[in-house]
Amino acid sequence: MTTTGENIIPINIEDEMRGAYIDYSMSVIISRALPDARDGLKPVHRRVLFGMVELGVNYNKPYKKSARIVGEILGKYHPHGDASVYDTMVRMAQEWSLRYPLVDGQGNFGSIDGDSPAAMRYTEARLKRIAEEMLTDIYKDTVDFRPNFDDSLEEPTVMPAKIPNLLVNGSSGIAVGMATNMAPHNLSEVCDGIIAYIKNPDITIAELIEFVKAPDFPTGGTIYGYQGVKAALETGRGRVVMRGNATFETNKTGREMIVVTEIPYMVNKADMIKKTADLINEKRIEGISDIRDESDRDGMRIVYELKRDAVPNVVLNNLYKYTALQSSFGVNNVALVKGRPLTLNLKDLIKVYVEHRHEVVVRRTRFELREAEKRAHILQGLLIALDNLDAVISLIRNSKDPDEAKANLMQGVGFKTEADSAFVKLMSRIELTNVEPLQPGQRLTEIQARAILELRLQRLTGLERDKIIKEFEEVAELITYLQSILANEDLRMEIITNELIEIKERYGDARRTKIEYSSDEFTMEDMIADEEMVITITHEGYVKRTSLDEYRTQGRGGVGSRGVATKEADFTEHLFVATTHNYVLIFTESGKVFWLKVYEIPEGSKNSKGRPLQNLIQIESGDKVRAVINVKTLSDPDYINNNYLIMCTQNGTIKKTTLEAYSRPRQAGINAITVNEGDRLLDVALTNGSNEIIIAAQSGMAIRFNEDRVRPMGRTAAGVRGISLADNDKVIGMVCLNREDAQLLVVSEKGYGKRSDVNDYRITNRGGKGVKTLNITEKTGHLVAVKEVTDSDDLMIINKSGIIIRMEVAELRVMGRNTQGVRLIRLNEDDEISSIAKIEKMEEAGNSSEGEQPQTEIDNITE
Repeated sequence: MTTTGENIIPINIEDEMRGAYIDYSMSVIISRALPDARDGLKPVHRRVLFGMVELGVNYNKPYKKSARIVGEILGKYHPHGDASVYDTMVRMAQEWSLRYPLVDGQGNFGSIDGDSPAAMRYTEARLKRIAEEMLTDIYKDTVDFRPNFDDSLEEPTVMPAKIPNLLVNGSSGIAVGMATNMAPHNLSEVCDGIIAYIKNPDITIAELIEFVKAPDFPTGGTIYGYQGVKAALETGRGRVVMRGNATFETNKTGREMIVVTEIPYMVNKADMIKKTADLINEKRIEGISDIRDESDRDGMRIVYELKRDAVPNVVLNNLYKYTALQSSFGVNNVALVKGRPLTLNLKDLIKVYVEHRHEVVVRRTRFELREAEKRAHILQGLLIALDNLDAVISLIRNSKDPDEAKANLMQGVGFKTEADSAFVKLMSRIELTNVEPLQPGQRLTEIQARAILELRLQRLTGLERDKIIKEFEEVAELITYLQSILANEDLRMEIITNELIEIKERYGDARRTKIEYSSDEFTMEDMIADEEMVITITHEGYVKRTSLDEYRTQGRGGVGSRGVATKEADFTEHLFVATTHNYVLIFTESGKVFWLKVYEIPEGSKNSKGRPLQNLIQIESGDKVRAVINVKTLSDPDYINNNYLIMCTQNGTIKKTTLEAYSRPRQAGINAITVNEGDRLLDVALTNGSNEIIIAAQSGMAIRFNEDRVRPMGRTAAGVRGISLADNDKVIGMVCLNREDAQLLVVSEKGYGKRSDVNDYRITNRGGKGVKTLNITEKTGHLVAVKEVTDSDDLMIINKSGIIIRMEVAELRVMGRNTQGVRLIRLNEDDEISSIAKIEKMEEAGNSSEGEQPQTEIDNITE
């Protein structure tokens, strides 16, 4: 039942909700969340600045209580809560939030740790000088004003913005259906970029980027990689990766430390430290023993104290990987242009700002011209009065009240008409376009008459009269200048340029954020220490890497230690040393090559068996690994073009190819050499192009020749003859001589070995039969290995049962090449030598403790 007089109109709720939601959305977008592209301010920021300047809290005035400022803004302009106003003012005062803060705060305005600011009743504030540049000329009709929320006052719709605030301070906000996240930039760079645009409006974004290089964050740090920056500047959208700045230090106890002095923008320092501690407790980040925040008023200092065995670079990379020490800033340049939200690139932002400043200059000039013309008009009247002083005084004395005096003056009764009057002469010398001089005898305007009546007697003196004339001349000159500005766009652009130069000189500073132009995404290599590892590969293809520290030195003739747990029919066939970041090139006897990073090889203890190589590389069934080469890098052009791979086959063929031909890894491997039927690839060595080569056969014969005797060939070539072999003979190894003090070490299968002077082997052409290098007998067995060694080397000898002995080369005396040598290792009756490796000692850092052996490293090992 309805009450009489009710008027109920049925509506579609879907249409009503759609319309209401759109209205709400547009209100949020335009009146709350998105900045204006001209001044870079949201309405609340604009009201804070305007309210503060209205209250008189300028940079050179005393601070005022924040609560007073907030109350002023709430009562006059901002119809929302006091928290929104105070939070806005606080952020505008925080040096870690704005690149160029606009509010000068006194008291507790929060911290980079996320601490809340003190209540507004405890803090004080005033404008920064740079903020007043945003408001310069606001009272000169440079911008439009609109009524405030209750129509009692007016507030500006935009600021004159002498500072390109949107670019230098950025902005962020979440609207309805859209958001903005704009990065801050360096004021000096932005000014240079805008000036370049003014000089050449057709300038490309690439040319602008030469001036505005990248965002410049208030907290410093480093921009890691430039692709995201370039995308943001070119399109208005991009992902900028930021890193904190860290250095390595050593404390008084000798512990290494990572010291962070700058963190990424918008990162909460306290939260970052807490989350890092949680990751350490969860064992996701290792190597850190303690975290301390030593920040003070002099700057930020976060100390990560490392454990004794930690590698600083690896720990730092893990911090970048898992904590906010590396963060990203998603640039999304959405701003309001003529009330519409648009995505803007760098050139668009500059264009909108320049157009705004041009409008400000035009409106300011028109305002100043109007004021100058008003003043000129009054000065005209004063000059007429001074030219007719006696008549003016007589009119005023004979008038009964000011109104009658004003009326008599406006009639101009009794004024001079002589053409040679002082006023007429003055006006003839001054050319004014829009100011028509009044002729003597012509009526004065009401404004002029009032000004004459208000004229003080002291201005009737000759000196004051001259001042009026001088002022009129100056105003006339100003009017002419202002008119020329309005008539000449180039002059207006020159004014904008000069203002930007002045702003740059006054407020410009050095860039805080460093730029690291080239960077890659994190790889596993960044997370792994670059340590030396012993790599072992067994006859049946089991591979592992083991820390070099697990091996110890023994005297000659020892029984050795268990090095590899193998199956009964298996034995260690390859042993070499490489660092975890090196590449390993694996050559098979069929002539194929595969690539592995050392850290990709599974780690195992000295006694573990390892993992089948077939699980790591796609080696064909029946094929077998014959050589493994440790390569430092495949990305350095100088390295790969000036180093060569020398390959030797069992039948005595040799081939030389640049490393560059093998610098493009493929998971399935590629052909490294064409191996003829009945032959197999035996050995591969890395050379610098000027080595000498020695090839040895199991019969005890060896040949020595210069590497330049072998010309570089293509990757799939078969090679040329290296040594001529007798029937049933075969090559057992190859040596590339690269040290002047080196000797040649040979080892037989029964455990005998010796070293002899390299000069005992004369240099010949490749392809000969060579000379005897070991006197082969039934006691020694066939030759199984040949190496280049010096007194500074150690030997690691591995037999087929997996026993390893480590001994010093210096214990072996130099013998003639035609002897059988001395026993190196005691073997069981059915056991034989499998392979040997050389180890180059490091210089000792100090005296070893009793029972300890000097630390060693293995360098450039081949089987």
